[in-house]
Amino acid sequence: MFEQPYLLIVVSSLAIGLVAGFVMHRSDFCVTASFRDMFLFRDFFLMRQMVLLIAVSMVLFEFGRLVGIITIHPFPLLGAPTLVNAIGGFVFGIGMVLAGGCVCGSLFKFGAGSAASLLAVGGMIAGSTFYAEIHPQWAAFAKATVLVDKRVTLAQWLELPPTILLLPLATALGFWLWREFRAGRMVRPAFAASHLAPWRAAVVLALLGFASYVLVGMPLGITTTYSKLGLAIESLFAPEHVGSLAYASTMPLNYTPPFTDRTISGGPGPQLDAIAALQYPLILGIVGGALFSALHLGEFRLQWRLPPRQFASALAGGILLGLAARMAPACNVWHLWGGVPILAMQSLLFVAGLVPGTWVGARLLTRFVVR
Repeated sequence: MFEQPYLLIVVSSLAIGLVAGFVMHRSDFCVTASFRDMFLFRDFFLMRQMVLLIAVSMVLFEFGRLVGIITIHPFPLLGAPTLVNAIGGFVFGIGMVLAGGCVCGSLFKFGAGSAASLLAVGGMIAGSTFYAEIHPQWAAFAKATVLVDKRVTLAQWLELPPTILLLPLATALGFWLWREFRAGRMVRPAFAASHLAPWRAAVVLALLGFASYVLVGMPLGITTTYSKLGLAIESLFAPEHVGSLAYASTMPLNYTPPFTDRTISGGPGPQLDAIAALQYPLILGIVGGALFSALHLGEFRLQWRLPPRQFASALAGGILLGLAARMAPACNVWHLWGGVPILAMQSLLFVAGLVPGTWVGARLLTRFVVR
């Protein structure tokens, strides 16, 4: 397992995860809050940081493609757009608000001691595992609702070079962000000396996504591993049932990473494969980076004194997140930090569902959880 190309993948993913967890904890950079705050408080501050992350990623990805250091475009596991992308995004939006964090946010908050986030991660594993039971029906629905066949990005659909679309869009976003900086809307006062400004965190996270794309051939992704973990646990008690699941035997990842000529493959089943090499170290890194940051600041503490309804919300939200990440497929990190910057149509549909899903989640949160 630890021979080329797996060694480079494991080391790269672990290093990227450690830095990402550290940066997200120091800045409290949360994708969930970026969307949720728009509806709860009409506050767009964190959404501006998310736009910055996407814009920087867009420039870096296209630059890497043009100069030849990104050789896989579009990256593996992206496919043709289908209605399930928007449906999955909608359910994901509800889940991340109820959980109090997305797949990355829950991990770094767990690393800092949040018991609710740990419960949310457990819910994600449960939701991802349940999806295996309905995969054949959902996969058939996804195939029946394909919107554009054999095309992944807008540029491919329009039969245009990617730069023709990305250059004017990146320029427009850059001009708008420059005006937001000039107006002081990208920065807020921070009273902790250790605090990392969210705009700086956005740039660092974009650079980490770019590093992942260059080194392993794709940007950051996590959620397939929740299925692997869940099915591995289930196989301890019902190995025959897990072996009979069609989803457990699928191998959607099959590609040749950069810096090697060896093809690797992986799937959501419990086996150790390419997806395990990509995502297990990344998850451990995010948790470990946040834990190190919290310990270094003397801020680590177990946060468990919460009302029961908040724990229930975290668990329910986590289950929805895990289920939605398989329905979509993939999570907000994969789509926002990876697919949207290259105008992948799957990712654009995911965001189209994510926004109204977040609104519904915010309404449920204020009605039943945080009254």
